[in-house]
Amino acid sequence: MGASVRKSLLADDHNLEIFSLVWLDASVNTGQENINVQQQLRTLIHQLKTFDNTRDCLEYIRHISKNDRIILIVSGRLGQEIVPRIHRLRQVSIIYVYCMDKEKNSKWARKYSKIKNVIVNLDELVVQIRSDRAKRNYESDEPLPFNIYKKSVNDEKVANDSNNQFIYSGSLIDCLLHMPSYTTDQSQLISLCRDIYKGDANELLILNEFEQTYTSNNALWWYTRDSFVMRLLNKAFQEQTIDLLYLFRFFLHDVQDQLKRNRCVSPIRVYREQFLSNDELQTLNNSIGGLISMNSFLLAHSNRQKALKHLTESDELRGTLFEIDADPRLGEIKPFGYTGQDDEILFMVGSIFRINDIHRQHDGLSIIRITLCSDNDPQLKLIFKDLKFDTNDKKRKLLSFGDILWRMGKLTEAEKYYQRLLTNLSGDDYYNISECYYALGNIAMEKDNCNLSYEWHEKSLEIKKQTLEEFDPSIADSYSSIADIERKKGNSSQAFESYNKALDIWIKAYDGDHPKIAMCLNNIGCIYGEEKNYIKTLECHEKSLKILKKHFPADHLCLGQAYNNIGSVYRYLGNYELALENYQLSLKIKTKTFSSKHPSIASTFSNIACVYEEMNEFQLALAYYEKAASIYRHNFPPTYPDNVRIIDDIKRISSKLK
Repeated sequence: MGASVRKSLLADDHNLEIFSLVWLDASVNTGQENINVQQQLRTLIHQLKTFDNTRDCLEYIRHISKNDRIILIVSGRLGQEIVPRIHRLRQVSIIYVYCMDKEKNSKWARKYSKIKNVIVNLDELVVQIRSDRAKRNYESDEPLPFNIYKKSVNDEKVANDSNNQFIYSGSLIDCLLHMPSYTTDQSQLISLCRDIYKGDANELLILNEFEQTYTSNNALWWYTRDSFVMRLLNKAFQEQTIDLLYLFRFFLHDVQDQLKRNRCVSPIRVYREQFLSNDELQTLNNSIGGLISMNSFLLAHSNRQKALKHLTESDELRGTLFEIDADPRLGEIKPFGYTGQDDEILFMVGSIFRINDIHRQHDGLSIIRITLCSDNDPQLKLIFKDLKFDTNDKKRKLLSFGDILWRMGKLTEAEKYYQRLLTNLSGDDYYNISECYYALGNIAMEKDNCNLSYEWHEKSLEIKKQTLEEFDPSIADSYSSIADIERKKGNSSQAFESYNKALDIWIKAYDGDHPKIAMCLNNIGCIYGEEKNYIKTLECHEKSLKILKKHFPADHLCLGQAYNNIGSVYRYLGNYELALENYQLSLKIKTKTFSSKHPSIASTFSNIACVYEEMNEFQLALAYYEKAASIYRHNFPPTYPDNVRIIDDIKRISSKLK
């Protein structure tokens, strides 16, 4: 593990567990007794922050993620100041009031359901927290990381964002479960954990036990035990801490194998208790009939009453019971099985369920009925058809994890992964080395580092030219990427040359018919357009569109972009009717694909307005400029270039209408 990765994980303000302790008391850091108790508390919950004034404590709590959970210890006097201000915050889980006068402080404490107890003895406080932790009284308030996939909602942008998170998170987990692990992963994880829990004698003892006794056959025992394993993994899945998840691959593989061996053999109904916020519950209510993916392990009980006993009253949160039906006879399902602990059933991370029904009982308890889906579910197969990890593609097996991170927009994590992969590859693994260089070149380009991107792509191209056939499409990929860099740097002639090299190879490799050929023709057409050679530009864009129509449905976004480009060419040629016709075709596709407030729609509105302005149809031009302006204002600050430009356009047109 790189030094920068270790440094970021070990930062003082980076809590790698979900729960933390906060102790607010004017004398918290004075007196040996308080210092001794702090040490005892850290053996129960590793992260402990102390504050001697309300202001600093309040600021800290408010800046904690809503997915973190704080257990607050507070004095009677300061509790009366801070509890009313933080009691409704989602990140505040349980409060213990430590004071000298139990009777007096119990009076005001009764108003707040999150106050677990009023305690006058420090030893009793430690015993109470230890007991609550041992009984897993905090678990039902631990966030449940999930994503929702729904076919349609009123807000298309929300649906698209939610669905993308569902797809990419599922694909990322799928990659983790199929990627090979290295023999050094376990030792690197243990070394990192020694640094994380430095000074925590109790956790270090457990870590030593893990190092000495862990085998693939006791992975389930280790996950269900109250230890660093469960706590680090749960938080890593919650926050998608890629570096930690990567090191835990060996453990995920072992849990998956053990669940398969311990699998249930007949259909079951099990129960999972959970506190949910009103917003979370509303999201699920809006998604009945849709899919929910669990982005961590899901622990459930076969005994309904045992699950219910953990659901205590809460003013701000809704007690919820998931009723989970699962049939092991279905083919291609994520494994689930007995943990060996009482009545517990564990579902593998990445399990996907269908939301069947949600109803609220007369006692206020919400029941959510879900059913485990098979990977062969027709809807799931369609959703993941372009991204699902191909276990048979041995060539891309190592690269897929980085590919998914890149598609998720996690550029830094993807870059670190490819760099790490390069250090583990053998020197004669030319395919994976060249593809790592290629991927690093793409990432550098997205980070606007053209020079670094060029270096990576040149290194990739050099290996490909030495190891592949002359007309291998992968060589064309590199030429095309180098052309993109040259074009961005303003070197049109070099870009034109590289695009044509790529085009020649793709035409030979794909017999003149492939979306990559269409893409390349489009790029060459854009260069002709920059040179104001619009006849050649039109020729390239129309050839590109003809190929795209063969490979994509009529409402695919790439066709929308092609129509937009052709519309612009006709506009420059002065053929306004054809320009408007193509812009309208582009707009029709974009409005099906994007939300009504997407900037790409604003761009097409602006293009249509330009045509009407050049036709001297100023009223129509103004209407379309104002439509574009409304979208730009919705998405960007007033100083954003598109907002500044569109305001100037509206002023110019308005002056012509006077």
